Amino acid sequence: MPKAPTTPPLYRDLGRDGRLLVAARALRTFGYGCTSVLLAQMLTEDGDAPWQVGLLLAVASAGSVAASLVLGLFADAWGRRRVLTACGCLMAVAGVLFAVSESYPVLIAAAFIGTISPSTNDNTPFSGVEQAVLAQTCPAGRHTRVFTCYNVAAMAAGALGGLAAAGLGLQTWATPGDAAFVLYAGLAAGTVLLFRRLTPDAEAVRTVERGDAPERTGTRVPAPVRRLAALFALDAFSGGLAVQAVLAWWFAHRYGATTAQLGLVFFAANLLPALAQLTVPFLAARRGLLAAMLLPHAAANVLLACVPFAPTLGTAVALLLARQTLSKIDVPARQAFTAAAVAPAHRTTAASMTSLARSIAVSVSPMAATALLTGPLALLGAPLLLGAALGLGYDLTIWRTYRTTATPADA
Repeated sequence: MPKAPTTPPLYRDLGRDGRLLVAARALRTFGYGCTSVLLAQMLTEDGDAPWQVGLLLAVASAGSVAASLVLGLFADAWGRRRVLTACGCLMAVAGVLFAVSESYPVLIAAAFIGTISPSTNDNTPFSGVEQAVLAQTCPAGRHTRVFTCYNVAAMAAGALGGLAAAGLGLQTWATPGDAAFVLYAGLAAGTVLLFRRLTPDAEAVRTVERGDAPERTGTRVPAPVRRLAALFALDAFSGGLAVQAVLAWWFAHRYGATTAQLGLVFFAANLLPALAQLTVPFLAARRGLLAAMLLPHAAANVLLACVPFAPTLGTAVALLLARQTLSKIDVPARQAFTAAAVAPAHRTTAASMTSLARSIAVSVSPMAATALLTGPLALLGAPLLLGAALGLGYDLTIWRTYRTTATPADA
């Protein structure tokens, strides 16, 4: 008899809800990858000053902070599917407003409600809820693999979004920025359709297992997670000084890179870390989650510090691509560590609060980065140097704090 086809293990581990969430995040990150390349240029062409660009990015991050806080506290009570759908609708509205309006106050309001992102990093209200669903609906022994798939799909989509930005820079029927946000609105509508297909299994489990202590809403997040949230905020601030929108502006002004060149650069800059993240389950299994979080991350920060000293665009791009390849390897390990650090009933709060800490830091860093992109500081690449220094400080601090702590590694 012919052998019946077998389902790939990772496909089984993800389950229906996991596959829907991976697809939704991929669509969302494709939009971020496309718009973040063109956003600063679009605002500059509309007559906005650099400080206005920085303020808008900060307001966008502040909107994500506010939404992450609300969802972290109330998503389980209101319904995870309901709040994800609502956030997707707001994202679509923001895309339409950015496409049709040049009014700065309107764009500020849209940025606050619509999870506009200056990079492919998903420090948005979606991520905390999605991570809680993935941790709940997938086998505990496969969390690193599941989170790797969740992040790799997003990074690959973000890379394709950067490539799409290059294509939009070549078309003539609309300005590249307007076309990108029309696409962004359509992608947001697609995520809404996916969220509406989530099953009831995605909702918070309210039953208490026999022998477990009762779980109470409002229980404080455990101290290890609070410490991690503070460290994640430092990491996010350092990374926010070199987000894709800032890098695109700096490469254009320092080396004269064109929109088409930037689109191709950021296509590669997002694709390479997606491929590199495939190594995370093996690295975590062999060396533990802490090593998987820190070793590639520290090397990436050293490479980032070298970028401002590159004499040519080609050299700078090569250093950036090497940095990008290593910079996201820590993400699935970090998410798996956070999921393992708290009880299942607290995962939405823990994931949302660590995401919230990162969002708060990211809401500040664009203003700091644009302030450093003036005068001689811009030529020196001050945001990149400061970001690298703070990132290395994060690596050293988290190693000193957790080097004696046993961390879980997936089988």
